[in-house]
Amino acid sequence: MVIDKIKKRGNKNIRQPENKGDIPVGKWLKCEKCGEILYREDVRENYSVCMNCGHHVRLSSRRRIWQTLDENSFQAFDLNLKTVNPLEMEDYAEKLKHLQTVLEIDDAVVCGTGKINQEEVVICVMDGNFLMGSMGSVVGEKITYSIEKAIELKVPLIIFSVSGGARMQEGIISLMQMAKTSAAIAKLNEAGGLFISVLTDPTYGGVTASFASLGDIILAEPNAMIGFAGKRVIKQTIGEDLPEGFQTAEFLLEHGFVDKIVERKDMKETLYRIIKFHK
Repeated sequence: MVIDKIKKRGNKNIRQPENKGDIPVGKWLKCEKCGEILYREDVRENYSVCMNCGHHVRLSSRRRIWQTLDENSFQAFDLNLKTVNPLEMEDYAEKLKHLQTVLEIDDAVVCGTGKINQEEVVICVMDGNFLMGSMGSVVGEKITYSIEKAIELKVPLIIFSVSGGARMQEGIISLMQMAKTSAAIAKLNEAGGLFISVLTDPTYGGVTASFASLGDIILAEPNAMIGFAGKRVIKQTIGEDLPEGFQTAEFLLEHGFVDKIVERKDMKETLYRIIKFHK
């Protein structure tokens, strides 16, 4: 057969590539915004920001803490909280267990104390890898506890938000966390405490509609998408075309919702300057 002869052709001296390829798996990544192929380690050293277009790659809570706080200063709160399944949603418990094992966190926010250039703070960092940072009962309780701890310790509170909104698997219980966290922020305000809210991509739903919007200072990362409902839902509801750049951090800065847009490499120093000014 002619096809058999074609298959046998070829220079036997040419080295055949291994299955894993010439480029090691996991060494490269593609920028979601500009499509540039980037060396993963270079991106990590650049604060997980694309060197070509400046796109801020989403961070895990662990890496966010590493970038923001002084080395070895973070001490997580040991609250021993366990997420329940009040609506008995199918596979919800299994999803939680899987994410807890893979990500090594108990829910979508990590809270504790730490230092920024030796200034003590209480910090909460939401993790979008855990059910898109959705706010359920445990997330609401951990954030409320952190707010109360900031009042007790008389130190600034910093919350990095990334969320798709309230966690639908917990129904009305998840929505109650909006009022709960907002009431706690009111207590912090009455006590004269400083709350710095940092909005990252994306921050939506019940998180935007509660504590994330109540900061004394509201910062945002470049091009972060921030809002309550998505653009498509809003457009369908009002039946009008939305402005260019609607719901971006830049649009919200222009309209007074955000106080300052801060690049990731400048975030730690900016937080430090705000804390020192407040003192």
